[in-house]
Amino acid sequence: MIPAHPLALTARRKLDERRQRALTRYYLAAGAGGLAVGVHTTQFAIRKVGLLRPVLELAATPGHGPGGSPPILVAGVCGRTRQAVQEAELAAALGYHAGLVSLSAFPRAPVTELIAHLRAVGKVIPVFGFYLQPAVGGRPLDYAFWRRFAEIEAVVAIKIAPFDRYRTLEVVRAVADSGRAAEIALYTGNDDHIILDLVTSLRATRIVGGLLGHWAYWTRRAVEHLERCHHVMKDGLAVPRQLHTLAAQITDANSALFDAANGFAGCIPGIHEVLRRHGLLAGRWCLDPDEVLSPGQLSEIDRIWKAYPHLRDDDFVREHLDAWLR
Repeated sequence: MIPAHPLALTARRKLDERRQRALTRYYLAAGAGGLAVGVHTTQFAIRKVGLLRPVLELAATPGHGPGGSPPILVAGVCGRTRQAVQEAELAAALGYHAGLVSLSAFPRAPVTELIAHLRAVGKVIPVFGFYLQPAVGGRPLDYAFWRRFAEIEAVVAIKIAPFDRYRTLEVVRAVADSGRAAEIALYTGNDDHIILDLVTSLRATRIVGGLLGHWAYWTRRAVEHLERCHHVMKDGLAVPRQLHTLAAQITDANSALFDAANGFAGCIPGIHEVLRRHGLLAGRWCLDPDEVLSPGQLSEIDRIWKAYPHLRDDDFVREHLDAWLR
């Protein structure tokens, strides 16, 4: 269970260290087993304003996940090879366990170049693959790519987030065919299909967790949902009707918060709005002043807020907020 960590800013769009720490405390107290920092939800622009190191350092401050174990730390790794290797070196030096490697800087590069890039990063830090949907900067990556990707020894996990069922299943099939299904952990990043990803298996391979912006809020409830999915899969149970209903409710909530109606333009402000309502963030400011909620998005958030109170962490956050903000 790995939330994609947002960026806490003041009204002047400066790093709010107090609230940045509070978010990390919230995720760990909620039962998250890891944190993903410097990723899309953290805003890729942190690299342009000198905030990559500070936010990585803040999240790497000693803390504990479920059962008192340290959380798995995943750092976003971006850019062409030289930049990506430097970011991987920084993350490794700060104690991060893996690098979530974005390939957005290679929109038209051939597969051989992509594989060489990933191997270079893998010499520095274990690689967490990332299939990012095209709507937010990703590119289509076919079965042949993922089959070669799975052969890279440094690969330990893949976040599958193309928001496309055909492409999702191609990744699962490629890992199964590689013979490394027991070594490469598959995580859903498909915010539109979270629950059903977690209760689906293909050729004895399945998605075991999530690395999600959607899990950056209502995290306590999300942990419970994941545990329920694990129980169903472990015991070989039929997926109950209530879980199908929950899946649809989560997707509906995500459609408002991630602004699906406007090509996900307001997804980060949408996440911030939930955290603002809970008091974890002071506002929904982004580094880019133009990155705001889309027209009509706020009313959609109000709609799902009223429709699905059982998805929210209201009581849990209210009980612990003051301690997290200390």
